[in-house]
Amino acid sequence: MSSSDNTTALAENKVLILYILNHFPNGVLEDGLYKIISSVNDVNYFYFKEVLTDLLDSKLVGLFTKDEDEESVLKITSEGKNALSLTIDVLPGILKLKADNVLKEEFSSIADETSISAEFIPRSENDYTIKCRVIEKNETIFEVRTFAGSRERAKKIVDNWNKNASKIYPKILNLLLEDEDQKRDYWSSTPNISFLLFIIIIFFFLISILLHI
Repeated sequence: MSSSDNTTALAENKVLILYILNHFPNGVLEDGLYKIISSVNDVNYFYFKEVLTDLLDSKLVGLFTKDEDEESVLKITSEGKNALSLTIDVLPGILKLKADNVLKEEFSSIADETSISAEFIPRSENDYTIKCRVIEKNETIFEVRTFAGSRERAKKIVDNWNKNASKIYPKILNLLLEDEDQKRDYWSSTPNISFLLFIIIIFFFLISILLHI
């Protein structure tokens, strides 16, 4: 790819990110944005991060956090909206159409009362972060994160969660809630380390299910 092609692709992807963020007045998580971008245009995560960092440095996109314990969300800034209005014609019609279709599907999914979500994000060539969620009324009610040493292993976990979350999630809840009165008596007379071990057992039980379904 020539330098002029690289410049054109960079400009298009910047405008694409601004265009998508402009549809999320309350912001969107970085992994959620990448999921949408990669569905519209075939870009890898590292290139996406490079373009996003450029937009953040240019103050066209900002990171915002409502509460200290919440993840930061990405929002288009007023400067970004001005830039988008001036550069929207840079975005090819086919990409804009694909973006509109992906956004329509995304908003339809968000509107569902209960939905599941799973995705993996490369941290390096052989290191992937996997996030599995259950979302109810646009609120995350269950989330687990783990790591995988290969793309194939990460994809297997994601695929199994998407296919079987309706079976896995109730199992986890049952393990956490069964014999509640007995657990209450047990934990009250047992050191905190026992509770931590219990949580670790639950976690590895979940990962085992996801890898062997």
